[in-house]
Amino acid sequence: MPKIRVMPTLLFKDVGLVKGVAFDSWRRVGSAMQAVKVYNLREVDELVYLDITATNDGRRSPDFETVDDLADECFMPLTVGGGVRTVEHVRRLLKVGADKVAINSAAVEHPALIREIADRFGSQCVVVSIDARRRSDGTYESYTHSGRRPAGRSPAVLAKDAEAMGAGEVLLTSIDRDGTMQGYDVELTRLVSDAVSIPVIASGGAGTYAHMAEVLRDGRASAVAAASMYHFTEQTPLAAKQHLRGAGFSVRL
Repeated sequence: MPKIRVMPTLLFKDVGLVKGVAFDSWRRVGSAMQAVKVYNLREVDELVYLDITATNDGRRSPDFETVDDLADECFMPLTVGGGVRTVEHVRRLLKVGADKVAINSAAVEHPALIREIADRFGSQCVVVSIDARRRSDGTYESYTHSGRRPAGRSPAVLAKDAEAMGAGEVLLTSIDRDGTMQGYDVELTRLVSDAVSIPVIASGGAGTYAHMAEVLRDGRASAVAAASMYHFTEQTPLAAKQHLRGAGFSVRL
């Protein structure tokens, strides 16, 4: 059985890290560099760094200089997303130290980009980020541009298309659960996990270690991403892995 990964998420907006609820009501939570140094000490499997305003700020390119600085201090695999629209963006991010690159809006607007990145750099470095919200009828809609624009496709369909184009992983975030610390959307995660054979990283809603175990077991996720529970409680990635091991999951310790 593949080992479960525990992955903190850093959301960067303007000049520092933020955390909100349902992609809104952002609160400042410190500096990215400080967070990286802390997570270096806590046996984190991978770190996700997302610039959440890059695409919306006049289609700004990724901040390569900031990623370069963070990567110099980051002693764990680093996934970087935000504003990635071209193969050249990916090349530069990998050059300055990113291990994987996450694409969201561009994956919907230009799905051929997934294939171009996979062909040039390998599927292992392509993470397609899918943000989804539950509709009133119980089905799900995918969104781009930090949850502002409906994509016109369900997250399961979008994930299947991404896999067919060569994506190596899916980072699946429930907009409804984001920042609530009330638990992952297990139904959403299960729908997407059952639709693809590539790993699905569950995100949005983690508040306890039990929530992680639930989405791994019932949602069939391959990894768990979290932010608020690390920023606003005393819980840690290392303790999360210890809990998951005790619950019968294979983890890296």
